[in-house]
Amino acid sequence: DAPMSAGKLRSLGEVALSERRYEEAARYYQQAIEIEPDVAANHYKLFKVRNRQRKLGDALRDLTKALELDDANVEYRKQKARLLVSLGQCDMAVQDYAVLQQQVAKSGGSVQADWEEAQREAQQCSQEVDAAQRAYADGNWRAAVQYFTKALGHMEQASDLLFMKSQAEYNAGDYYGTISDTGKILKAHSNHIEAYQLRGEAYFRLGEHDTAVTHFREGLKLDPEHKGCKAGHKAIKALQKKEKRAKDALEAGNHEEAIGHWDAAIQLDPTHTAFIKPTLLNIIKSYSALGKHKEAIDTAEKYLKMGESLDGLFALGDAHTAAENFQEAVNTFRKAMDFEPNDRQQECQQRLKKAEIALKQSKEKNYYKILGVSRTARTKEIKMAYRDLALRWHPDKVDQEEKEEAEKKFQDISEAYEVLSDKEMREKYGRGEPVFENQGGGHSHNPHGHQQFFRHFQHGGGGGHGGQRMHFRFN
Repeated sequence: DAPMSAGKLRSLGEVALSERRYEEAARYYQQAIEIEPDVAANHYKLFKVRNRQRKLGDALRDLTKALELDDANVEYRKQKARLLVSLGQCDMAVQDYAVLQQQVAKSGGSVQADWEEAQREAQQCSQEVDAAQRAYADGNWRAAVQYFTKALGHMEQASDLLFMKSQAEYNAGDYYGTISDTGKILKAHSNHIEAYQLRGEAYFRLGEHDTAVTHFREGLKLDPEHKGCKAGHKAIKALQKKEKRAKDALEAGNHEEAIGHWDAAIQLDPTHTAFIKPTLLNIIKSYSALGKHKEAIDTAEKYLKMGESLDGLFALGDAHTAAENFQEAVNTFRKAMDFEPNDRQQECQQRLKKAEIALKQSKEKNYYKILGVSRTARTKEIKMAYRDLALRWHPDKVDQEEKEEAEKKFQDISEAYEVLSDKEMREKYGRGEPVFENQGGGHSHNPHGHQQFFRHFQHGGGGGHGGQRMHFRFN
């Protein structure tokens, strides 16, 4: 078959374009360009296909070539100016509109309303980009974000400016904004390493470490030696290693060691608030478990200095409760009740009620204090505390001058154990309800506690609790 002429190829291209067979249309026009490379219309028609496909970078290249071949074509220049705005090159669009005005003035024509409005938009866009870049250079991140947002509203594909906006958002602490905008960049340019790095760093700042690692790894697939992605990946792995050691120590019941690992993890990046705050909550609990109440309270107050929140108020209230500073605990939980916004009102009420009960009980007979255990003590701890105290204050094992004191203490110890070793009675006590019938202040329920003590341990535990058979011999 004889080769087709450029005119025939253009006709076939028009048909394919009208039927939205864009790749086929592009091939026809490219063949026409091979035959007639100096015909501007061929390049312009290829531009129209690329523009329909939203391949704006390729479209600009084709349209620029068409203008080189037909510099006086007003339509070509109007299309190019609009395309430049879509691509974020607003200052160049302003220059093209200036040339258009000169061309129209020479020909004695008048500026059409449609592209006069487009010219004003290009000028506004150019001014906004300039303001954004100046704010960015000055480190005025919030202003930069505002100007970039306005400028990008005129554009369709401007990844370089969108990346600058993402950086400004990151520096302003808007990590969700950074993630959103770098996501748009990566959708259009899947090989944008810097976007992977920045997005990973934003996820890191939000405490989403695994997702951050995923992004750094994607960047390293593109360039295994990329410094930013390597540094980010290494930093997270170091932190996760210390975090894992702290978790293992905690599970083993070694609170001191766990605190040490958490402190070391915090020191890796003292600015990493999203990691530090939940870690401080863990440290507070471990200090309380160790009986280091001052350290727990100091750490809770440090947490609140980083930004008041319900979690922080709860932690401080719990630390005061563990330290038996019940009035301070009540005050803290009341403050939590007034905190806004508060979607945990019921939890606040429960904590406040428990603190108020503890305060009331502290002024009466405090069974936990009598046995020297915390309010969260397990049954095993309660039993061990009872055994040790009962042995110490058993009336038959003290000197005569201590006998009266021992009788009183032993009764209190027995009464405390009777209540705290019984699930139902302990729950009643925890709610501030009377645990004995006709209970009054300073109640002493069991006048023969020292006899029950022997029976308890000789028969494997009292109050319906099973346990190991134990015998004690007093010489």
